[in-house]
Parts: sequence; structure tokens; C-alpha cells
Amino acid sequence: MIILTLGTIPYSFDRAITWLHLLLEQQVISEPVFIQSGVTDTSLVDRHPLTTVVKTIESKKLIALAKEARLVISHGGQGSTRMLASQQARFVLLPRLARFEEHIDDHQLLFAKSMQRFGVKHCLALDELRQFVLEPPPPFRGQLFNGPKLADHLIAKYPGLKEVAFKQAGCLETV
Repeated sequence: MIILTLGTIPYSFDRAITWLHLLLEQQVISEPVFIQSGVTDTSLVDRHPLTTVVKTIESKKLIALAKEARLVISHGGQGSTRMLASQQARFVLLPRLARFEEHIDDHQLLFAKSMQRFGVKHCLALDELRQFVLEPPPPFRGQLFNGPKLADHLIAKYPGLKEVAFKQAGCLETV
């Protein structure tokens, strides 16, 4: 199984879905694909027999799926990267880029590049992604961060923050 996780921010990540569609159509991918889409339109792949699409998923369920996946393709968010690394998942980052209006700036790209020295892989082109699908990286065995997660600290300090963030992103359904 392959997992594609796009996060929950209120910006579409159409490039990721377009690339997935192409890889499915070219039969580069011939196994089930679980997609956590957030606000991204997934109509290109919704009806494909190998895809399952949800807007959001509970962290525990995503962790369980990531442990079983042959490959996780993740947006370049720090929280997702941290989770995947801690689970020793086979993963590659596909950072959101400002030039495609996938985020407000290129911090995901900068983060992905900074993670290279720890052995975290990332891709910026369809051909690179195709290669990772064909030959996934080994399970991550390093350690990235030691401190508490910023999101956990903010949610503890400001009760209700998590619910507000999900409402603003339009992502209320969970699996």
C-alpha cells in the first residue's frame, strides 16, 4: 500500500493529485493507495479502483497505516515528517511550493532540503516521485527532534485551538 498525505491546511495541493493520477494511469502504481486529502480536490483519482480518499484521519490511524505502507508520500510539514520518522516509516517528502499556490511560502521546501542531512528524501519532479514509487527509501532509522512538538504545546496552552484550526481548514470529518 502507498499512502499520500496532503495535510489539512486551507491550500489545495493539486500537483500531488495530478502526479498520482499520472502514476496510476501509467500503471507505475498497481497497489492500493490511501489518500488523506485535506481540502484538495481529488476528483481525478476518486473513482480509481485502487484509491481510498478521506479528508482527515486521526493520528493513531495514520500511524498504523504508515507502519504497514510500502511507501508514504507526505507533504513537507514538520509534524508529519516527525511522525513518520518516529515510526521508522519508508517515506518521501513532496513539499508544497508557493509558485503553485500550495502554501504561502516555500518553508516546506527549505525544511525538506534541511532534512536531507538526516537521510530524509524529498522530490520536486514527477520523475523523482516515480523513482521513489518504484524503489522506496529504506525505513527511516535516525532521530530528527528531541523537544516537544510545537503543535502540542500550543494546543495545551490555548484550549480549543485544534477545533478552530480544523474548522478554518474545512476539515471536520474524521475516519
